Amino acid sequence: MGHLNFEFVLDLVLRVLDLFFIFMKKVMVFGTFDALHPGHESFFKQAKQHGDFLIAVVARDKTVSKIKGRLPDFSEVERKKMVGQNKYVDLAVLGKYRNKHEIIGEHQPEVICLGYDQTHFIDNIESEIKKIGLETRVVRLKPYQAHIYKSSLLRLKK
Repeated sequence: MGHLNFEFVLDLVLRVLDLFFIFMKKVMVFGTFDALHPGHESFFKQAKQHGDFLIAVVARDKTVSKIKGRLPDFSEVERKKMVGQNKYVDLAVLGKYRNKHEIIGEHQPEVICLGYDQTHFIDNIESEIKKIGLETRVVRLKPYQAHIYKSSLLRLKK
């Protein structure tokens, strides 16, 4: 008997979860989530208020490096684990390398919540959602003491 491919098993588990939660309103968020702080907590809490099941997509290290010009302080595996332990997050997953919108099609959320200052990967998001054949609503969330808890400001204080 051959070894099962991890990606295959993970995909199968996610599909079973999708079937199990078919009647739950799924919400999806995206982010780097490097060193979680109260701003992230507020972000997750606000997003969870838009549905029953919150899926947090954690950016890949390669993607963060490309966008921000530096690697995150914590690896993608560490960040996924931290996010997955948050009380508002029901499922933490890593983003996709090539097709950043593919994850939306896989989980088919009813709502996508964006951070108040989120600018990456949102260009054409509504048309990309329509291409997938979904009617997902896109919501912009409110900041939480952005003058204190914005990740880039916290990084400067180190």
